[in-house]
Amino acid sequence: MDSAPSANAGLTPPVSDGVAFPDLRGLRVALFSGNYNYTRDGANQALNRLVGHLLEAGAAVRVYSPTSERPAFAPTGDLVSVPSAPLPGRGEYRAALPMPGRVRRDIKAFAPTVVHLSAPDLLGLQAQRLARRLGVPVVSSLHTLFETYLAYYGLDWLRPAAERYLDRFYAGCDSVLAPSGSIAERLRTQCPGVNVGVWSRGVDRRQFSPARRCGDWRAQAGIAKDQVAVLFLGRLVHEKGLDVFVATLERLPDRTRVKPLIVGDGPARDWLRKRLPDAVFTGLLVQPELGRAVASSDLLFNPSRTESFGNATLEAMSAGLAVVCPDVPSSRELIAAGRTGVVVPDPDPAAYAEAIGQLASDPALRARLGAAARRESQRYDWRACSLAAMQAYEALGAAGLTPSRTRAVMASAAAAAANDGAAPRPRWALSARLSRRPGPWVEET
Repeated sequence: MDSAPSANAGLTPPVSDGVAFPDLRGLRVALFSGNYNYTRDGANQALNRLVGHLLEAGAAVRVYSPTSERPAFAPTGDLVSVPSAPLPGRGEYRAALPMPGRVRRDIKAFAPTVVHLSAPDLLGLQAQRLARRLGVPVVSSLHTLFETYLAYYGLDWLRPAAERYLDRFYAGCDSVLAPSGSIAERLRTQCPGVNVGVWSRGVDRRQFSPARRCGDWRAQAGIAKDQVAVLFLGRLVHEKGLDVFVATLERLPDRTRVKPLIVGDGPARDWLRKRLPDAVFTGLLVQPELGRAVASSDLLFNPSRTESFGNATLEAMSAGLAVVCPDVPSSRELIAAGRTGVVVPDPDPAAYAEAIGQLASDPALRARLGAAARRESQRYDWRACSLAAMQAYEALGAAGLTPSRTRAVMASAAAAAANDGAAPRPRWALSARLSRRPGPWVEET
């Protein structure tokens, strides 16, 4: 069986307010991911962080995901490679193929007490069905609003069918973890009867800090002292709103005053470089260079309307930047408009240009918004966020099952499936509710 050894993925320990984890030595998590470590993105950074915290709490974790020969970083925990092929048109991502017998046998031998699905892809669907046959509870976490991507590839006509599939997928889980309260409310409406909670995201406030601002870095990057560096942070793909970013900068009245700073990489890099020939392109950065580049900017413009959470926005806020974002749920969750950032109701580039132009000409306003954003970022602690996911597992009884008890439950469910043709829906799917704990990270249905 292809399995990568345990490692900590090179992640710096997060800033913590002393959140203690429960004893999870009875918990065995089988985590399924479409991209656990072969390409760096916000979703797998959150998953690796969670796995690290689960291992710290004594849980056993085994991850199943497509892999590549040159992964972006070492995986946290034990990683089992599943068959996959490059995704057509987006070769940096891989699509899982049908699950082979060797992977199914590995899952059964691991004897999970809970199955965690992080993507509604073929691998997630197969794992969901296998968990049902084995009588193991299923938790799913939502990381990406896939249905919003279709319009950027001329496939908007598929959106109704995609939304129906996603609703069925999440309705087939015992618990669903949304990244924000607004998405949680939407899931409760679309999937009645499913337990929905919030597993938010955190930020490392030591890595993303105003203290990392560096004048020498700016000078070496070609940013003049009197220029305002407008940051784009993230993967260079069209669904991140690159067309709006370009159109907005073109409408600025004093374009020479602004220096576009593009931190990230992706398949649309050449497209963007042609349209912003004067921009600074850093490529993909990791810490500590990433935190230095973000803090050395003057404001963030995140035009994306497809974010499920807004990791780039939170990282910029933690670094003390003023942020400009569209009026979408992810922005409203993070930003108090006019106090910790600017939320632009009209998605027109002219409206964004007006907001950015005002900030570019008013250093005091940028400083005030950035300082408030930095204070607001304190609410997003990685350990507290991971605790929410742990509570979801506990609410389903998954943390209290020993491996021997789990195997007995699985054997019983398999026998029932053989006799009746389908495994009964576990009792926890009808009775479990996420517990209410202090703090903004867990919500009760």
